[in-house]
Amino acid sequence: MDYNILQIVLVFIVTFIAAIDQFSFLESIYQPIVMGPVIGAILGDVDTGLVVGATYQLMTIGNMPVGGAQPPNAVIGGIMATVFAITSGFEPTAAVAAAIPFALLGQYGVTFIFTLMSPLMAKADAYAHEADTKGIEKLNYFAMAALGTIFGIIVLIFFLAGASYGKQIAEAIPEWLMNGLSAAGGMMRYVGFAILLKVMLSKDLWGFYFAGFALAVIVAATGKLGGSALLLLALIGFAIAFWDYQIQTKLKNIEATGGEEDGI
Repeated sequence: MDYNILQIVLVFIVTFIAAIDQFSFLESIYQPIVMGPVIGAILGDVDTGLVVGATYQLMTIGNMPVGGAQPPNAVIGGIMATVFAITSGFEPTAAVAAAIPFALLGQYGVTFIFTLMSPLMAKADAYAHEADTKGIEKLNYFAMAALGTIFGIIVLIFFLAGASYGKQIAEAIPEWLMNGLSAAGGMMRYVGFAILLKVMLSKDLWGFYFAGFALAVIVAATGKLGGSALLLLALIGFAIAFWDYQIQTKLKNIEATGGEEDGI
């Protein structure tokens, strides 16, 4: 599948911005569920981009850096999964699994940038001691430009390779291996949720978890509601969470003021 120069440039620019956003802008532009449809729009298949981005998002939902240790990079992984699905015809789950090595490559890229910037911290301290705000800005801009450029180059190299040879590679992959990639990609979604639950879930919230799971099964089983099940459950979950927040806030206010005022 061939792409024009405008599409190639747009893929580089989007990757460049997403890489910077992950560590500097923090606007969640870099999240796969956002990058998927954006890359899909550039390549002419928004629907596939949205499906792949959402699938990859479920896998990475529990990933977080701990100290200097970085998880597989969501920017490169999500973009490459979308590229595989559109250019090579991979199923979404298979595309997610196939993109993991590229996500690891992005992880190494982040570690490389962090290592490269470490000696410059002494320079930043000197700028801060001298109240040289322009010097600190230059260091930050340099770090952002370096990170965006490295990510953009990595994605561009494999994007061009995938556009040229992706279809042939996909056709050469045995059916059993493709099925294995699909199964692995499908399991990764649940691994992501499991990691998130391990970090966030408390014993007081197990009831909400099981109720939500049961409701998801019921709603998804209803044909007319299947397509909008996620949105419906999100709205119900928000309503319950907001209600619980209001109740907890009122209880705290009562405790803070010393109880009932009129005895009723």
